[in-house]
Amino acid sequence: MTNTLHRFGDSASFYDDYVVFAIPSRGKNDKGCIPKLKEFLRMAVPFKPVNLGDATHGGALRPSRGMNPTSHWKRDMTPDLEAVINGVDTPTTVAAVFDNRVQAEEFVKAVRKADLGLCINISTSIDGAEQCCFAAGIPRHSVGYSLGFEGKTEKLPNTQVLTLSTMCGHGMISHSLAKKMIDWVKEGRRTPEQAVTYLTRFCSCGVFNPSRARRILEDARGSMK
Repeated sequence: MTNTLHRFGDSASFYDDYVVFAIPSRGKNDKGCIPKLKEFLRMAVPFKPVNLGDATHGGALRPSRGMNPTSHWKRDMTPDLEAVINGVDTPTTVAAVFDNRVQAEEFVKAVRKADLGLCINISTSIDGAEQCCFAAGIPRHSVGYSLGFEGKTEKLPNTQVLTLSTMCGHGMISHSLAKKMIDWVKEGRRTPEQAVTYLTRFCSCGVFNPSRARRILEDARGSMK
């Protein structure tokens, strides 16, 4: 089970979305796990992840209390992967997010070879996860399915809003913010790249996929033509 299980979209929409977790188990292998968690994240860097996540401190783009609204126009939008790695200071869940299946597969192979003694979880489509396991030469241990939304689904936001907001496993990207970013991109007030950085900072676990989000925003802008 993972908090990314409920990312919205059909299986085809996850071709550029692979999240690989490392998770210690409390009372089992959490003692002395911090160097292993850092090593997991450090191993991911050569495979060009689009985000790294520490469920305690956040991802490669983070909010700041010491800035005012005008700062958005000149703010550094470069993801800081080293800050995520260096910031791990307690047993937690860490993750590497990829927008390319080959890179995700190669990373899973490297993780298997390193044998860090941590639980590894892959979040993507079932087929995508199967391919990562096959590439690493290991069988799939188990699988988790999301049954989707039930109830008065007509009251839900549109699919583009849901796709963006559900990419934060802890629900910290509101439907209203996602809709606002879509509208701003359509109106030309922000580029997809700028809008993505705003959204990414609100994801407290660091599993938001900026590449997938950029694609959704570009599709929304294209639908206006």
